Amino acid sequence: MPQRSGHFWKMTRSTLRCKQGRHSSAQKSPGHSTGCVARIARFAMTRDVLIVGGGTVGLSIGFELVRRGTPVTLFEKETAGRGTSYQAAGMLAPDAEIEFEERELYDFNRESLRRWPDFADRVEAASGQSVDYRDEGTLIVADDRDAAEALERLYEFQRDQGLDVEWLTGAEARDVEPFVAPSLAAAVYAPSDHQVDNRRLVGALRTAFKAEGGTLHEETPVEAVVPDEDVPAVRTAGGERIEGNRVVVAAGVWSRELDGLTPDATPPVRPVKGQSLQLRSKRPFDLQHVIRGPEAYLAPKSDGRIVMGATSEEMGFDTTVTAGGLYDLLEGGWEVVPGIRDLPVDETWAGLRPASRDHAPLLGRSAAPGVLMATGHYRHGILLTPITAEEMARLIRTGETSDWLRPFSPRRFSDAKSPTRSA
Repeated sequence: MPQRSGHFWKMTRSTLRCKQGRHSSAQKSPGHSTGCVARIARFAMTRDVLIVGGGTVGLSIGFELVRRGTPVTLFEKETAGRGTSYQAAGMLAPDAEIEFEERELYDFNRESLRRWPDFADRVEAASGQSVDYRDEGTLIVADDRDAAEALERLYEFQRDQGLDVEWLTGAEARDVEPFVAPSLAAAVYAPSDHQVDNRRLVGALRTAFKAEGGTLHEETPVEAVVPDEDVPAVRTAGGERIEGNRVVVAAGVWSRELDGLTPDATPPVRPVKGQSLQLRSKRPFDLQHVIRGPEAYLAPKSDGRIVMGATSEEMGFDTTVTAGGLYDLLEGGWEVVPGIRDLPVDETWAGLRPASRDHAPLLGRSAAPGVLMATGHYRHGILLTPITAEEMARLIRTGETSDWLRPFSPRRFSDAKSPTRSA
C-alpha cells in the first residue's frame, strides 16, 4: 500500500475580511482600528492526485496510479461504476467498429485491446473478482442483399488495413454460431474482437482501487475545479475545497458541467443518448458470440444475460426509454437472431455516451494549469480503459506525454483556432 503524504488531513483556516474605513491610513488617529470579521472556511489539503468521476476511466486511472505508489483521492457524485460504464455492453471490438475515416483512432483502439488480457489479470488479482473476459470473437452479419453489399465494402476496407477478418456465407456463419438466422445473406467473422462483462468490471475496479490504497468518496459531487500549476483543487457541492497534486477530470458527459474552467479549457463533450435492453437467456437458446447486425448488436454474458443495443440520439441529457427505441432494437435483433423472440426482457435503460467534436477521446493536459482530462471516449470507453489508465498514469507520474496520447490532446480544438506562428 502506498505511503500517503498528508492524506486528506483537515484543518481550519481563519480568513480575515477587513472593512476599510472612510479615511486613509494617513488620516487615521492613533487609536483608530479597521473592522475585521473572521470566518472559518472548510479546507482540506492533500498531495494526492484528485480524480473527478468514478466510472471505468476514473477508477482505472486511480487503480494504475495507486498500484505504482501514487496516492489518489477519487470523487464520484453517485455510486462509483453505476453510470455510463454500467450501461454499456462491454464489447472490445476495434475490428468490427473500424470507420473509414478513423485510422488513427483504430490504432489506439487496437493497442488497447492488445493490453486488455494483462489489465484484466491485474484487476482480478487485486480485487479477487472476475471481469469475465471472453475471446470467442464477433460476427458482423448482413440480413439482406443491400446489407451484404455494405458489409462487403467494410470487409474489403478491413482487409486493406491488414485486419484479421474472414468472409462467410450465411451457412458458414451458422456453423460458427448456430443461433443466427438461416436467412442471413453473409457475415464477417472477426476472431480478434472480444468482450468483457462491464458490470463485473466496474465492481472489480472499485474493489481493486480501494484494495491498493485508493481513497473513494461516493455521493460527493464536485462542483468546480480550481486550476493551479502547483496546488490545483476541487470544490465539492458541500462547500469543501480539497487541494492536491493534480486534478484529473474523468466525469464523462458531466465533464463540461464543472465550474472553474475557462472556455478554452472546458472539454467540448456532449451527451449522445443510447437506449438498450437486456434479455435473459434460457435453454436451449445459448448464444456464444457477439452478433452485430445492421440495426442492433447482441452481447451474451456468461451469467445468461444478453445485452442489446443501442440507439444513437442527439437528445441532450434526456434518458427516457421509448417504445420506438425498444421496438427498433428488438426488431433489429430478431431479424438476425430469431431465437430471442421467446426470451424475457429483464431490464431497459438509456445511457449517455460522452462524445467530443471528432468522436475521439480527450486525454492529457488541458489548458488549465494542473488539470488533466480523460473524457470523451464516446462508444469506446470500456475498450479504451487499459491504454487510457496506463498512459494517463505514466503522464501524471513522469510529466511526459506518450506518442499514444499526443493525437488526443484536449487542446487540439483550441489550438486549431490559434493563428499559425511564424518560425
